[in-house]
Amino acid sequence: MKALAIAATGMNAQSTNVDVIANNIANINTTGFKRSRAEFTDLLYETQRLAGVSNRGNQGVVPEGAEIGLGVKTAAIRTLNIQGTLTNTGNQLDLALTGSGYFQITNSNGGLNYTRAGAFNTNATGQLVTIDGSVVNPPIIVPTNATKVNVSQSGAVTATVTGSTTPLALGQLTVATFANPAGLLALGGNLFQETAASGAPVVGVPGDPGFATITQGYLEASNVDPVSEITNLISAQRAYEMNSKIITAADQMSQTLSKNMG
Repeated sequence: MKALAIAATGMNAQSTNVDVIANNIANINTTGFKRSRAEFTDLLYETQRLAGVSNRGNQGVVPEGAEIGLGVKTAAIRTLNIQGTLTNTGNQLDLALTGSGYFQITNSNGGLNYTRAGAFNTNATGQLVTIDGSVVNPPIIVPTNATKVNVSQSGAVTATVTGSTTPLALGQLTVATFANPAGLLALGGNLFQETAASGAPVVGVPGDPGFATITQGYLEASNVDPVSEITNLISAQRAYEMNSKIITAADQMSQTLSKNMG
């Protein structure tokens, strides 16, 4: 009885759906987090009668065939790159992106990773780094005698140092965009990596056409909507239960058949 195997694929798909929803809810307070959505497609079909062929008496063409689907499979887990709300922190090294783009972060191998989480700090040498200590690229070094750091919407970084009223230029932040940001590989720690699916990064100055602007003293919140996620969770749970009932019904039918044949 195919119903058992078909319903099993449905239960497996909804289990994956619940995993995705659980991860969204778990990251509801993660800076710059983008929620995901599980996408499903139907499996192959078993054809029992072809449409468009002559009937047995060759009197006409069969208008509709008979195909039985064999279940469902997970096609993708899509990241929804929707802008999160900006939260005021008052920290001069907290930077939020509004629009398309990612901050560039130098990883331990000297390559680049990408992030929307702009909760930055300085290390022992004054370099601008992430909360995990990875250096922001292009590198920005804040003098130890700086009393104030200013980051413009276009990414120009200046500092006011002790004994001077003239702002000192520290450098220019840039952002990277991708043709397909959903194709980036999530590494954890709010970091992403370029892939063949994402395309090569296009680096530009914040505020230029197609590039995000920077807001100092703010962080981008997660774009997870708790009400929507709970609704999706209930829907996934109901779908899982219905597939479970199909397995129960198919098993009972199989037992009835076995008794009758016995």
